[in-house]
Amino acid sequence: MSESEKKFLNVKGLKKSFGSGDTKQDVLKGLDFTVGKGEFCVLLGPSGSGKSTLLNILGGIDNADAGEIIINGDKLEDMDEKSLTRYRRKHLGYVFQMYNLIPDLNVKENIETGAYLSDEPLDIDELLKILGLYEHRHKLPNQLSGGQQQRVSIGRAIVKNPDILLCDEPTGALDYTTSKEILRLIEEVNRKYGNTVIMVTHNEAIKQMADHVIKFRDGKIRHDDLNTNKIAASELEW
Repeated sequence: MSESEKKFLNVKGLKKSFGSGDTKQDVLKGLDFTVGKGEFCVLLGPSGSGKSTLLNILGGIDNADAGEIIINGDKLEDMDEKSLTRYRRKHLGYVFQMYNLIPDLNVKENIETGAYLSDEPLDIDELLKILGLYEHRHKLPNQLSGGQQQRVSIGRAIVKNPDILLCDEPTGALDYTTSKEILRLIEEVNRKYGNTVIMVTHNEAIKQMADHVIKFRDGKIRHDDLNTNKIAASELEW
């Protein structure tokens, strides 16, 4: 991996607070880290540690108070709103704990809404097969299990082949068995398509399948480690 690929995502001095005066709360307190191209990076920490706030800033959903984010050489803070919207559409994919599917569209149509945002979308039928959804492609979301709905959500995010896949507690609403299925799927997507995956979780076990683990507490990075003993998602236990 080249030096530029090692610093594909470069975060410098990132700060964020909410409120003012006596109610001001510093949520991110000067974060510095890099993530390599194609890495599976886990942001780990308890509720309130700043993980989801960071993910929202990385995704251009929220703004930082200070610091900078550079993705593949592009500074997010230098972009105007139109450029930022275009960047989000073309280069970022989002997977949330809640699936946010369009109820009146079937599985394939929900995934196609992501494809419309890309100049070079992935082949939808091939992706449906990878997701294990091909036979369910004509079903509506309310005809699917929670795990199947999350698969559709992942498909919608990944079909545009984004540089970065941002996952906010993607297994938080799922049972143990289904959670492992979703983690295996994200692992396969990362391996097959080479997208950089950044996943927020409070589940310590998930760090074992990651290339890179960043641990948060009280808005600061406490540990920033590469995982030299990575295991497959299928081997995780918690």
